[in-house]
Amino acid sequence: MAKQKKKNDWLDWIKALLIALILGLIVRTFFFAPIVVDGPSMLPTLQDRDQMIVNKINYRFNDPKRFDIVVFHASEKKDFIKRVIGLPGEHVKVTDNVLYINGEKVDEPFLGDVKTGDSIFQPIGNDFELEELPGNYDVIPEGYYLVLGDNRNNSTDSRTIGLISKDQIVGKTNLIYWPYKRWQVLDAQKAANE
Repeated sequence: MAKQKKKNDWLDWIKALLIALILGLIVRTFFFAPIVVDGPSMLPTLQDRDQMIVNKINYRFNDPKRFDIVVFHASEKKDFIKRVIGLPGEHVKVTDNVLYINGEKVDEPFLGDVKTGDSIFQPIGNDFELEELPGNYDVIPEGYYLVLGDNRNNSTDSRTIGLISKDQIVGKTNLIYWPYKRWQVLDAQKAANE
């Protein structure tokens, strides 16, 4: 009788572990996943090696908004983290370090002192117009987005890889969970309204 009880206990533990593994796989595949920031392209907002959570379900029901930080498939083997700057139907231009959307100036408060050059980071450069990017568009087509790194002098983004499609976007990320001292929730819409 005791052997049967031990056997049943082991089977219960194995079932519980299998269920936990399957649930974890489902959550990671369809809902949330961890990602590690690789490189300086999102300085000063994100640091190299910051660990974040990607929300994979948000964009199944909503479209990306300006200044959202997104993770997208840059290639079959590499995902990038960048900030959404241009939305479908818009014309984007940066002149003298000022962002213009459809000819109107748009502030980028998340850049902070980087923009003025009063920091350890290089001042923003690389002025451009949408027409100069790969694809030679007048406006951003439906279902596509222009993304840039916050560290504009050291970022591989839409200026070199072109616009990204909504299908390439893995999800939105705004929660830094590691290192612990950098734990925070980034609010893109607050930045957009400042």
